[in-house]
Amino acid sequence: MRNQLLWKPFLGLMLGLALFSCKTDPADDPNIKPEDNRFTKVVLTEGMDEPMEMTFLPGNRVLFVERKGGVKILDETTGEVTLVATIPVNTKYTNKAGVTREAEEGLMGVIAHPDYEKNNWIYMYYADPTDTKHVLARWELKGNELVESSKKIVLEVPTQREECCHTGGGMVFDAEGNLYLTVGNNTVNPREGSSNLDERPGMENSDDQRAPGNTNDLRGKILRIHPEDDGSYTIPEGNLFPPGTEKTRPEIYTMGHRNPWRPTLDSKTGYLYWGEVGPDASVDSIWGPKGYDEFNQAKGPGFFGWPYFIGDNFPYNRHNHADSSYGAPYDVNAPVNESVNNTGLRELPTPVVPAMIYYPYGASEKFPELGTSGRSATGGPVFRKADFKKDAPYVFPAYYEGKWLIVDFMRGWIFAVTMDENGDYVSMERFLPNETFSSAIDMDFGPDGSLYILEYGSAWFRGNANSRLIKIQFNRGNRKPNVAASVDKTAGATPLAVNFSSEGTNDFDDYDQGNLKFEWKITNTSGFNQILTEANPSFTFAEAGTYQVVVTVTDTKGETNSASLEVTAGNEPPAVSIDFGGMNRSFWFGDKDLNYIISVSDKEDGSSSDGTIKPEEVAVTFDYVPAGFDPIEVASKQSGVESAAILNLGKNLIEQSDCKSCHQYTEKSIGPSYQAVAEKYPNSAENTAYLVNKIINGGAGVWGDHAMSAHPSLSEADAKRMVDYILAMDDVQANIASLPLSGKVEAVIPEGENGQGSFLLRASYSDKGSGAIGSLNGVDFVALKAPFVDPQTSVDRKGVQLLTTPRVSFMMAGDNSQFALKGIDLTGIQEIDVLASITSRNGAIGGSVEIRLGSPTGEVLGTSDKIGIKEGGGFRPPQGVSMQEWIRMNANRAKVQIKSTSGIQDLYFIFKNPDAKGEQVLMSINEIEFKNKIED
Repeated sequence: MRNQLLWKPFLGLMLGLALFSCKTDPADDPNIKPEDNRFTKVVLTEGMDEPMEMTFLPGNRVLFVERKGGVKILDETTGEVTLVATIPVNTKYTNKAGVTREAEEGLMGVIAHPDYEKNNWIYMYYADPTDTKHVLARWELKGNELVESSKKIVLEVPTQREECCHTGGGMVFDAEGNLYLTVGNNTVNPREGSSNLDERPGMENSDDQRAPGNTNDLRGKILRIHPEDDGSYTIPEGNLFPPGTEKTRPEIYTMGHRNPWRPTLDSKTGYLYWGEVGPDASVDSIWGPKGYDEFNQAKGPGFFGWPYFIGDNFPYNRHNHADSSYGAPYDVNAPVNESVNNTGLRELPTPVVPAMIYYPYGASEKFPELGTSGRSATGGPVFRKADFKKDAPYVFPAYYEGKWLIVDFMRGWIFAVTMDENGDYVSMERFLPNETFSSAIDMDFGPDGSLYILEYGSAWFRGNANSRLIKIQFNRGNRKPNVAASVDKTAGATPLAVNFSSEGTNDFDDYDQGNLKFEWKITNTSGFNQILTEANPSFTFAEAGTYQVVVTVTDTKGETNSASLEVTAGNEPPAVSIDFGGMNRSFWFGDKDLNYIISVSDKEDGSSSDGTIKPEEVAVTFDYVPAGFDPIEVASKQSGVESAAILNLGKNLIEQSDCKSCHQYTEKSIGPSYQAVAEKYPNSAENTAYLVNKIINGGAGVWGDHAMSAHPSLSEADAKRMVDYILAMDDVQANIASLPLSGKVEAVIPEGENGQGSFLLRASYSDKGSGAIGSLNGVDFVALKAPFVDPQTSVDRKGVQLLTTPRVSFMMAGDNSQFALKGIDLTGIQEIDVLASITSRNGAIGGSVEIRLGSPTGEVLGTSDKIGIKEGGGFRPPQGVSMQEWIRMNANRAKVQIKSTSGIQDLYFIFKNPDAKGEQVLMSINEIEFKNKIED
């Protein structure tokens, strides 16, 4: 007994030690939610032309297709995107009035065969360029070559091209090699935003009973086929209708879909999941329920309700369009298709499967976490760790095992949906709530375990600069430090005392907080080497030179990360300033004449006020920068005038030297003309070095007997400036005239421009250097733009939701949601108008706007009255009115008269409505208009 009593504590201790020593990685514990900062967003490529769907190829490659027919491969190893082929496709429809417009169809989907490494097969779904049909075809893709002769048409779906919309085109393979294909309803959107039930003659394209509700039509379905090696297909067992069933198509797996989008399969259960885009009705009405988007699950074949039911099987009412009468709602227990356009079975399959998740424009009572505003359910993958190889580096943690990750094209969120052991809905939570995934048209896990997201971009039917392919990587181990480095002076005369700062450096791992080690290494090409080990050291550069500074931060696990900067000692940078006569430096209010005075000073060179810096050495330009170009970015680039001004430094050095006693610019003197020298020696580095040597050391015998004098006291840098000017005499840039240092410019919008660009007044001076230290540049500029600011340029956002179709919608969600506009000149500004959209369509409820100075708690400059719902003037502007003008005309304006304030300021816009529930949308912000006078 005694031994037993002694043994039990010892056994408990041993078990405890064993458990402690075998403690698993938190990423392997399904009960531990990972920190958001363990996920990293990586942008792989941008600027695509309407990307539609992606698939993964061996060798770290991603294949994606674009609507107009582009087939492209991104090689992640090199970062290069290759256009493999352009598939001929149709992208238009022509209505009964003969008007041709863009359709949603084109090249709509792509997928690689599961045995791609062996057979090189890919499948693409596209709109035939001539015939009214959609086609599923197979090609061989060998490397970056799409073998045209290998094409085999697998399946065709007859369609119509008199009306837009809804194509589907998403594809996924199951473990048995069966291919699932989503097919849209190919039907016009009804004006009332309800269901499509118009049976009148000639209105077939407004009757979804002829397609989604028709058992004998492939549209409005998810098809399941088994592609065969010869390019044909067979019907797998278990589809909705057995082969040979009268008035049915055996390819149908599920039916009753309006616009099914991206499908995925749970590899463990075999259940099928997809997003489905619903109709536009914003409220319940006599036609039936409001519109809902859906995220759906099929545990097997079935009928999902459209066009008779939506959401949780909410029924539509019978509607006789001929006499505008209404009847009883459709019976979910006995659905029938009695349309004259039906070619299939009258009695439809039961039970009707309700949506798993459904949500309207406004707040959802059942799923309030999905928020409000526009909607376009895309879909997404179900995570199963077993789907990835053991060495896949970025596999998500066990917390997401079995969860369905869903994304909405317009709302920009991703939710993780939790289901029970039967696959039934339990709950959902926002994934990376501080991130917005705009225009997500496809989303799937890649072979490396990352979550890949294909973003279409801001506007329909065109290439968008903000279309992107990104991926989300999970880091399960120790994280490297995040390094930030800055210095208070990057250049100056010696001795140059500077203060380095590592402010902003951090480490996401708690055990590293306060334990990071810093090493600042200062070097130059002359062999200087200094190491500082403080987090924020100071240092004085005694000798002139250009120094490289690298700060390396090391955490407790030995992981390092670095940042670098450059410091130039021995030359004070020039100071350039534009006096704009007290006018606003941010906005142009239509003034034609703009007066300015430019001053330049440099510690080594002198100043423009005393004439030591000559006017021709200062580059002054005034230009119109078209809309779409960032004037600040333009201002940062060297211009032709600036090149001419730099060359003028050399010309002035020539004028001040004894060179003019032997040389003239265009006429021969004792020595050759500079023009002749430029003609004899092409502008190259070798010729420049040769002539610099001749100027400093002298020479003879090239142009005659008269020897060229040496100039040993002339620095090599000044001699090079002189040579640069001479060799550039034939260049156009050398003869470009600069504006004077003071005067008046005329602000006139160029013909053909819309006035949404900017006027840019820019002054630049490159100094003469100091000894061995090269030239430094000083710049000042004034960029005047139209007094309308896009809210997308804002920062410090809270409660902002971005939607992206058919254009960007910038939604303020929740009481006290906010954003900031940085660096706005308030000189002369009296009123700021927030141009908003608050309609039943976007589910907004309205509110007021408060503007504060400097911070969310800064001085209140002004507050607007509360604004509420105001329905717009329609989706399309009248002829002769631009979309931008139309939006401004119909905007609901929150007018804020502000206190008199001058100078460059940061403004915080606070949106208020204490009645808002959670993240309920208050308003969609179109623009912010700044006014220099108060208007009624």
